[in-house]
This record gives sequence, structure tokens and C-alpha cells, in this order.
Amino acid sequence: MPSSAELKEMLRKALPDLDLIIAWGKGRDALHASPLFIRKEEDLEDLVLGPSCVHNLARYLPDLKGKKVGIVVKGCDSRTVIELLQEDLISREDLTIFGFHCDGVVSTAKLQHLLDGAQVDKIEMDGTTVHATCGDKVHDFPREQVAADKCLTCAYPDALISDEFAGSKAPAEGTDPEARCKTLEELEDMSLEERFQFWEKEMSRCLRCYACRNSCPLCVCRDHCAADSREPHWISQDDSPREKLMFQIMHVFHTAGRCTECGECERACPVGIPLLSLRQKMNREVKRIFDYEAGTDIEATPPLLCFKKEEENIKERSW
Repeated sequence: MPSSAELKEMLRKALPDLDLIIAWGKGRDALHASPLFIRKEEDLEDLVLGPSCVHNLARYLPDLKGKKVGIVVKGCDSRTVIELLQEDLISREDLTIFGFHCDGVVSTAKLQHLLDGAQVDKIEMDGTTVHATCGDKVHDFPREQVAADKCLTCAYPDALISDEFAGSKAPAEGTDPEARCKTLEELEDMSLEERFQFWEKEMSRCLRCYACRNSCPLCVCRDHCAADSREPHWISQDDSPREKLMFQIMHVFHTAGRCTECGECERACPVGIPLLSLRQKMNREVKRIFDYEAGTDIEATPPLLCFKKEEENIKERSW
């Protein structure tokens, strides 16, 4: 990652021409950065840039249409910006994008568990090791032990779209883009019955708080959500695992060919249900059938937003 000073100077120069800039700022401790809305130069003093910058800030963009907005993005965040632009949910003319190379972010849940909830005063990542300072003690962890799961299979550490780029670009290191996440790998090795039992057990913990939906940057039909609709009445108020799974399956289908695997759904879940694995499975099917990867090519059209008379990988004439 570039230094925060370099990014700060870049934002300082751009701020007079913008209504606001969305970045990351100081939270309750070094492990918990917070979204930062920069409207005046003094706000830049709260800017942070590092492995605690976990939020996908593109989530706020559809709600800011009509404003001149700057946004700081990691590689995975930039994919969401591209997808929002493809769907005409935001205006490119109103947007200034500040990109950078991301070395990965930490999973706050993993790190808090390992530190037994201790307050973190400083956190750094040097490529293969994460250093967490708690008081006068420094704890060192292997990157793969505490990194967010999405970072272990990241293929796009550089922002794929930007007007300004802080620091230098670099290839992905220490990741395997072809690998499956651990949960998905385990699920694919299960029988159909075992898989269903797994999800029934996981969904029995679901609170139906819809934090997964509310945090998803591409779930933009909240005013007409199937979970709230009574006409048609897709989902009942029955507090059963199957009814909860029904919502998740609907969400997966609604974001098919759109999900950029930013992981916000899973990060927001207060009970730690591995929701990202469902989206990753759908994305791999979209890749297999349509040879499409969401948010990687702004000139491309998402497969479910276009019509082709013949799909190369769907041999329906031979059915």
C-alpha cells in the first residue's frame, strides 16, 4: 500500500472540486477503521490507510447520485465501482476515483479471536506477516492466518479503474486466484444431503437482521426487496432455517453475474455465517457458462443484462 501521506496530499488537491471524498478514517482502535466522509481539509487528519481498511466504500455511491464524489478504492472495491457503472447506477462524470495497490486486509473477527479481544493500538502488514501492537506487546501472525478470506484468492490487488493512482502497481503475491475458499472446498466435497444439512445448521443461527443485504453494495432494490414484499409474498415470517436459506438463495440469484466477491455480506453477519461461499459458487458457474467475471471490464455487459441468440457454452439445441 502507498503511504497515507501520499494519498492525503492527492486528496487535498482534489477536494476543492468535489462535494465530498469517501475514504477510511480512525475508528475506536487501530483494528477498526471507519468510513470517513471528507468535506473539508481538516477531515484529512483522520485519514488512515492500512490492513484495517476493510469496508467496501462503493456501497455509499448509489445514495450520492447528483453529487461530485471522490472515492478511495482497493482492487476489490474498484470492481464494484465498475459494476455500478455498467448498470448505470452511478454517473462516471460525477465520480473521481483514487486507486492504490492493496497488500490485503485483515479479518477483524479472526484477529480479535486470536488476541482475546484486546485493544489494538497499531496494526501493520509487511507482506507475509501481520504485526498487531497491544500496549507494549507486539503480536506477529502469518498473513494467511488473519487475512480476510477474499484476500487469499485475490487476483486484482490494483484498482482496475482510477483517475489518480497512489503508489505503484504490482502483481498479486501470496494468493491463489484459482483456489476455492476453504468453506466452498469443503462444501463441494460433500454429498447433496450433507450440504443441505450444513446450511440448515448454519441458517439456524441466522437472526434475520438482513445486515448481509444492507451491506451489499450491489443490492440496490431495498425499497422493493423480496424479503419485505407482501405482494407477491415470497418469504414468510416463519423463523425456520429453510425460510432463511430461501432468502439467501434469492439474494445469490439476484446478484448472479454482478457479485464481485467483496465479502461485505459475510463480514457484516453478526453470527459469522459463511455467506461468501454461496456467492463464490455462483460466480464460478457464471464464469464457466458465460466466461464472465464481474467488475473486471468496464466495456463488457453483464451476461444477464444482454441477450445472445446463441450462447457458446449453452448447447440448448442439442437438448
